[in-house]
Amino acid sequence: MKSVLVIDDELDVRDAIQRVLTRAGYSVRNVGTAEFAFAELKQIPADLVITDIIMPQSNGIDVINTLRQQFPGTRILAISGGGNFGVKAYQPGSITTTAYLAAAQKAGAHHILTKPFESKDLLQAVESAIGAHAG
Repeated sequence: MKSVLVIDDELDVRDAIQRVLTRAGYSVRNVGTAEFAFAELKQIPADLVITDIIMPQSNGIDVINTLRQQFPGTRILAISGGGNFGVKAYQPGSITTTAYLAAAQKAGAHHILTKPFESKDLLQAVESAIGAHAG
């Protein structure tokens, strides 16, 4: 059974991801901060880490960089719904969700996903992130 660790500051998001992935046969743990995530990973490794990019106590890009350094065998799925979505919300100098996720990929995320997402999209992203690495 593949193991997944979810890092997101929003409890509802963590719980929803955990429910979907548990039903699909994954072993899932979730935490609200990067600090808890790194402590958890030192105790029990994960095949995949799903990390939010915009969190109050952690910069998701820094989380990805640390994961790549300390846990190089762990696959990473970056998720984000923050940033500027459309013309009405546009503010000069704002950073879009696309830019956050592009930065996550550049930092080493194996797959990205924009929030909100459907269960099928989450499952597809998880498979894409760890399925290719399963061998």
